[in-house]
Amino acid sequence: MTVQAVARSRARASPTLECMSDTDLYTLPGDTTAALAREVSGRIVTAADTEWDVERFGWDLHVDQRPLAVVHVTGVDDIVAAVRFAKRYGISVTAQPVGHGATTAVDGTILLRTTALRGLSVDVAGRTARIEAGVRWRDLNAALSGTGLSGLPGSSGDPSVVGYTLGGGLSWFGRKYGLAANQVRAVELVDPDGEHIRVTERSDPELFWAMRGGGGDFGIVTAMEIDLLPAPAIYGGRLAWAAEQTVPVLGAFTEVAAAAPDELTLWAWLLNLPAAPFVPEPLQNCWSVVVDLTYLDTATEAEAYLGPLRSVAGQATKLDTVGPVPLAAVGEIAAEPDDPLPLLHDTTLLTDFDSGAIAALTDAVRVGDPAGLAVTELRRLGGALARPNEGHGAAGHIDEPYLLIYGGVVATPEMADPMAGLIARVNTAMGPYRAGRTVPSFAADAESAYPPDVLARRAAIKRQRDPKGVIRSNRPVSRL
Repeated sequence: MTVQAVARSRARASPTLECMSDTDLYTLPGDTTAALAREVSGRIVTAADTEWDVERFGWDLHVDQRPLAVVHVTGVDDIVAAVRFAKRYGISVTAQPVGHGATTAVDGTILLRTTALRGLSVDVAGRTARIEAGVRWRDLNAALSGTGLSGLPGSSGDPSVVGYTLGGGLSWFGRKYGLAANQVRAVELVDPDGEHIRVTERSDPELFWAMRGGGGDFGIVTAMEIDLLPAPAIYGGRLAWAAEQTVPVLGAFTEVAAAAPDELTLWAWLLNLPAAPFVPEPLQNCWSVVVDLTYLDTATEAEAYLGPLRSVAGQATKLDTVGPVPLAAVGEIAAEPDDPLPLLHDTTLLTDFDSGAIAALTDAVRVGDPAGLAVTELRRLGGALARPNEGHGAAGHIDEPYLLIYGGVVATPEMADPMAGLIARVNTAMGPYRAGRTVPSFAADAESAYPPDVLARRAAIKRQRDPKGVIRSNRPVSRL
C-alpha cells in the first residue's frame, strides 16, 4: 500500500473528516488563506486541496492530525512571516520537517514543513556542526563518515536532526555520551514575536535550557549547532534467532547488558512480522528474537563481551550482520522503515528486567502466536544516559535502566482494537516493572515524559515568553 493510499484510507475511516467543510473548526477560511499566501512564498495546502489528506499527516499515519493549513516554507523569511501572521490572527504555528513524533496537539495550527532548510556545515577541526531544520540524520551521518567524529544518531536515518534533538535524542551512542540534546551549543529560532534569534547558554540561559530536550514549544527552530564526538571505529549489527530461543536470548541479553561498558549498546526485539519490503527475508512471516548492537571500538574488544549471545543455540542464528559499520550505515542496523506507516504503540521506562520480567513479557506479547503483538523492543540504557549533570538541558538524564517500546502497524481500522488489546495486555503484565513515565522522544504528551520540576520550569518559561501560545509543539506545555 502506498503512503498516499494509507493516508487516504485513514482519512476515510474518520467520520469527522468526511464532513469537513470551509466552516469546520480545523479549516483555514479562504480569505485568511489568501492573506497568508501574500506573506509567504512557500506552497500552502488546505482542506480545499486534493492532496490535503496526504499533506496533513505526520510520519505516523495513525495520528489523525488536523492543522488549519500546511505551509512548505522556502526559508527563514517564510517562517518569520508565518509566525507573525499567526500572532496577528490569534492562531498557533508549529513545525514538522518530517513528522516523526507527530501528535494531535498540532490540531488547529498552521503547520510548517521545513524540509527546504537543508544547510549543513561541518568543522572537523573544531568538532562542531551547524545543521538546518530539514537535515536528516542520514545526511549528517554521511557527511561525518570517515572523519572519526559523530553526532548522536538514533535508530533511523530518516528523522530530522533538529526534531530528534528537541525531544532529547536517544542515541546508539548515548551510553557513552548521553542524550543528544545535551551536546547542543546554540539554537537558531524564530521566537513567538517573529524575531529570528540565536540562543546560547550565555545569551539566554533559561531558553537555552528549555530548547535542549524540552521540545519545540518555545520557537520554530531553523538551525542548531552541536558538538561532535569521537567515533573512530564502530562495530555492530543484528543477530536474530527463531522464536524458540526467546527466553535464552533475552537471558543472555540481560547478562551481556549487565557487564557492558559504556561503549556497548544493546537493543532486543521480539518480532512478529509479515512479508513487507522493509523486513529482511529471514524475518518475514514468522516470529523472531533479535539483538541489535553497536560498539564504539573494534571487533576484538566487542566480541569479548558478546560470548553469552554467541553461545545461544550454538550460534544457530537466522541472521548475523555484525561487523565493522561505517557511520553512514548506522541508521540501517535496526532496519526500521523510512516510508510513513499507521502505527499504534506505547512505551515505558522499566525499573528492572529480570527473569520474571522476561517470563511476563513473552507471555503478554504471545510469542509464537501469529495473532501476537507485532513489535516489542527493549533498549538497554544506563551509562552516561543515567549520569546527572548541572549543565544538562530539560531532557536531563534517565535513571531507569531499560526502555520498552511495543505495538505495530494498523493498516486498517479493524486492526486497531486487537492491537490496543495486546498493548493493554503488556501494560498489565509489566506493571511491577513500569516506571510510570517514558522518554520525550516517544511520549504521547509532556506529562508522561518529564518529572514535575521540569514540567513546572517549562511552564514558567512558556508563560513568560509565549503567553498567547503562538508556538505549539507536538508535546506542548499546555493547550493554549
